[in-house]
Amino acid sequence: MGYFWNTNTKMGILQKWLRGFENNSKITFFVRNSLSMPNSSPIGIFDSGIGGLTLAHAITELMPQEPIIYFGDTAHLPYGDKSATAIQAYSVKICNLLLEKNCKLILIACNSASAAAYDLVKAYVGTKAIVVNVIDPVIDYLGEQMQSRTLGLIGTKQTVNSGIYARKATALNKQIQIKSLATPLLAPMIEEGFFSKTISEQIIREYLVQPALADIDGLILGCTHYPLIKKQIEEFYQGKVQVIDTSQIVAQEIKRILTDQDLLNPGVEGTRQFFVSDYTDSFEKSTQLFFGETIKLTQYPIWD
Repeated sequence: MGYFWNTNTKMGILQKWLRGFENNSKITFFVRNSLSMPNSSPIGIFDSGIGGLTLAHAITELMPQEPIIYFGDTAHLPYGDKSATAIQAYSVKICNLLLEKNCKLILIACNSASAAAYDLVKAYVGTKAIVVNVIDPVIDYLGEQMQSRTLGLIGTKQTVNSGIYARKATALNKQIQIKSLATPLLAPMIEEGFFSKTISEQIIREYLVQPALADIDGLILGCTHYPLIKKQIEEFYQGKVQVIDTSQIVAQEIKRILTDQDLLNPGVEGTRQFFVSDYTDSFEKSTQLFFGETIKLTQYPIWD
């Protein structure tokens, strides 16, 4: 699956990136010795805002015994319109925090960050934790379940312009065609809480009727925000197009990895902690929507 990395062969990537920040005093890094990962260690999840909560929710539903630490970089949302260099800097800094919290697995719960920063994050984290992105598990699923199909992909500009889904799908040699469309208004719309209103239905429809998504068999929700509008998308297609919810796919893959590595937590119910870089009302409302309880948000001054 490609989630484990011998850092001795890949440190050149990290060293090259670090040289670009030699004169930036605000970039500091946490370095620790390689430690064993207790089963009770948490799963770390990060995204630019509320999108990654779809994955946090899916993981909690599938593995309620696993403790979760979630970091929403609300100060920089959305990542989809940021440069690859900026996303890489944000991602490494956040991973630094998650390593300090002794996470056994770090999930990059953002398609844009998975496309732009996955290799760098793996080099930085090394053997201190398992690193998983949200793209590779979906590609594996497509290879197993969607052979010889034409699939649509909606996502941020960063994800779509990277071409990563199309390249990886082509490499499978399973006759899978990807037709992509950048949908930059959707993530901000969801962040502001407009994902169950008439205005959201109009915006969604304007995107889905575009010629770029004509004659598809399935639609990949290529942004972790988008499961929040899955119902509206399914209503638009009226069962004629399979809407692929990536959050469930990724959660299943994380369970498989933890099982294979004998890292599943044997406890009854794990704790959940939510950190944000900048407090927003919409973030708090969305956590309550997903978990059905009052969630304590901790503003973590990671960028100070």
